[in-house]
Amino acid sequence: MNMQDLSGVPLLIFLPSEWNFSRGLKMYVVESKGGAIACMLLALLFLGTWPAIVAMLERRGRLPQHTYLDYSITNFLAAILIALTFGQIGSSTAEEPNFITQLLQLPENWPCVLFAMAGGIFLSLGNLSSQYAFALVGLSVTEVITASITVVIGSTLNYFLDDKINSADILFPGVACFLIAVCLGSAVHSSNAADNKVKLDDLPSDPEDGEKPSSVIPNNEGKDLESRNDYAEKAKAGTADFLVKLENQRAIKVFGKSIFIGLTITFFAGVCFSLFSPAFNLATNDQWNTLKEGVPDLVVYTAFFYFSASCFVIAIILNITFLYHPILGLPKSSFIAYLSDWDGRGWAFLAGIICGFGNGLQFMGGEAAGYAAADAVQALPLVSTFWGILLFGEYRKSSRRTYALLISMLFMFIVAVALLMASSGQRT
Repeated sequence: MNMQDLSGVPLLIFLPSEWNFSRGLKMYVVESKGGAIACMLLALLFLGTWPAIVAMLERRGRLPQHTYLDYSITNFLAAILIALTFGQIGSSTAEEPNFITQLLQLPENWPCVLFAMAGGIFLSLGNLSSQYAFALVGLSVTEVITASITVVIGSTLNYFLDDKINSADILFPGVACFLIAVCLGSAVHSSNAADNKVKLDDLPSDPEDGEKPSSVIPNNEGKDLESRNDYAEKAKAGTADFLVKLENQRAIKVFGKSIFIGLTITFFAGVCFSLFSPAFNLATNDQWNTLKEGVPDLVVYTAFFYFSASCFVIAIILNITFLYHPILGLPKSSFIAYLSDWDGRGWAFLAGIICGFGNGLQFMGGEAAGYAAADAVQALPLVSTFWGILLFGEYRKSSRRTYALLISMLFMFIVAVALLMASSGQRT
């Protein structure tokens, strides 16, 4: 077969089998804008879907510690799979060693390995914070605020780290739009919280003891608010009764929690997310010249392995700690209880795989078109908001003010993402 330059075609889409075993084949890396954009679009779909799965399990009553432990396992396995396939395809060269060869070069490339692992730690802390923020401020608003902070801080850092290969005239107006989206996201949450308070205040009271009858709901095993079963049909999405039933079923109780707590956790997650991509950028391009002369930069697949390994270790340590010392009023659990909890485990495993491949595709696109442009995958709230409204009834029966703010937020978000993609450069 006559081998042509297919750097613009994602390998996930087209990979002739006879190339896999060709000793003369160069390792596959995305090099063109077209290939980078294709990777970003796939990453957008994956990274916008896994949070909805995690939020669904929390609403069904599964402890977030159990879910995140399962998620972390398959998330790391996805990185190993990418490294052993894409990272091993083709022959290893001095300038571009394959995955296994570069693992053996740890005594020489350890500074960049540390950058990659630092990025994984930031991502793990961000993901861990997000799963609590999903419950406290909602899936849609959490994703918008964290994504917007990521772009405002992360894209600016990546722009300078990448030697300004992205078009500043297009990139920074997009960053400004994300900043506006942060403000609108906070306003949406405040307005929606006020709407929910009005709904709950309108619940009828029991004349004998003054308690609202819907505030205590019997536990219905096996029923969930996401499926079209009898339990869900009794409480229409967006109504006060729906909110109370959801509160009784979910793992993280949100009634009475301060808006400030939810937004603080959300902003902390956003700062963590904004730092993982610049750290990964330093790992693969060594802009600070930490490697000795002649030592090759980490290829994206090797960096992603180290990145995911540190993310996995931090997630395991923190979530096992939270099993015995839970936060936000969650019940105590144990490692034995986690091992025996198979309710929803398949969904948690799926979330980890989806997120792992999404992160890998984001980094593949960023290495080609600049990591500032790759932050366009932060359009994931567009996907998450769709799932939030479709599955969870978010913003149902809300006020006109909330709807106006929501539409404005999403509009600014779409404009920002379009501008970031249009700023894509070409790494030489």
